[in-house]
Amino acid sequence: MMMYTRNYDSPLGRIVLACDDEGLMSLRFDDAEHEASDHPILEDSAKWLDVYFSGGVPDFTPPLNLKGTAFQLRVWDFLRSIPYGHTTTYGRIAQELSCGSSQAVGQAVGHNPLAIIIPCHRVIGSDGSLTGYAGGTERKSALLKLEGIPPKK
Repeated sequence: MMMYTRNYDSPLGRIVLACDDEGLMSLRFDDAEHEASDHPILEDSAKWLDVYFSGGVPDFTPPLNLKGTAFQLRVWDFLRSIPYGHTTTYGRIAQELSCGSSQAVGQAVGHNPLAIIIPCHRVIGSDGSLTGYAGGTERKSALLKLEGIPPKK
């Protein structure tokens, strides 16, 4: 399986995109320089990020190639249903998925390989707090602000 990577310089720091011929497999904040390659899926992913970081709501999603457990895939699919500019909690996701464990949901959210496109930044604590985020809570706060979600007072 051939892997392709691309660096994307976002307003919140460098993002590294990785795909294979089936779809985008990884989108993560990473300040290191990675060898860049061309691939239409990486181009589509960069266009998606351009729209998002310009304050728009992308009307397309690049092809995705997610690898995870059945439970992780269910959680990640649910995350994609959280509308732009809205948040939900780990507990609400657990209730919606009838799994009974917000900790299990939190672990699945924490293993999301496609930050931003699968919007794990829209999941907050039941008290409204910005719980952990692989890119750091400062970036999570900035992503929510970009979407018009005011910070918790």
